[in-house]
Amino acid sequence: MKTIKILSVILIITFVIAFQIKLTAQEKLTALQIVENAINKVQGNTSQGTLNMTIIRPTWSREISMKIWSKGMEYYMIYISSPARDRGQVFLKREEEMWNWIPTISRMVKIPPSMMMQSWMGSDFTNNDLIKLSSFVKDYNHSLIGSEEIDSMACYKIKFEPKETAAVVWGKIVMWISKTEFYQLKIEYFDEYENLVNRELCSNIQQMGDRKLPGKLVMIPVLKKGNKTILEYEKMEFNKPLNENFFSIQNMKR
Repeated sequence: MKTIKILSVILIITFVIAFQIKLTAQEKLTALQIVENAINKVQGNTSQGTLNMTIIRPTWSREISMKIWSKGMEYYMIYISSPARDRGQVFLKREEEMWNWIPTISRMVKIPPSMMMQSWMGSDFTNNDLIKLSSFVKDYNHSLIGSEEIDSMACYKIKFEPKETAAVVWGKIVMWISKTEFYQLKIEYFDEYENLVNRELCSNIQQMGDRKLPGKLVMIPVLKKGNKTILEYEKMEFNKPLNENFFSIQNMKR
């Protein structure tokens, strides 16, 4: 009995030491490494799944369902599965280019840089939001500006400032990333005059494929009272083989 107690104490001490070592190692991470860990958590090498989007306005609401695929941070495809009037629309990102296939008029539209801040599918997300993960890493300088709690989780507070040569739409971004699992829990987007424009809140952490992630994203335009857009994930799978040829203009039409 005494031996069992000693072993239990040793196991507890070992666990505490390992946890402290993990926290210490995380505290030594640079702001860029923290951001990269957070994005890798969301992306994996590849991802595919289904989600629902609810657009909420003061006098009406609208729901859209979709299927998504991604490979790294350069290839994305989104297929709209409902409602019926939008079914079959496809959005494609290949590196720096974005395309939209509209089956009702059999037309392929290339989305120019001038349209990146336009609303996506009438929501509070923009075309730019569809490609922001790669931009988060390469187009901004990152600095750790503090620590705060979000939903009782200790978070890194990281500021993103655009590089001089970067063609970005935001003058500043502030992101809160949890210290233990690198969840992106809150993001604030500022214009070039540092006025807060959008606030994104992430919650409802759940098992998705081989990892846990926030299953609910809410985008809130701070100056438009009563407006918000909710994204809720139904199912996600990661790191399944997915060829780059899948993300082609020809495949969009299929």
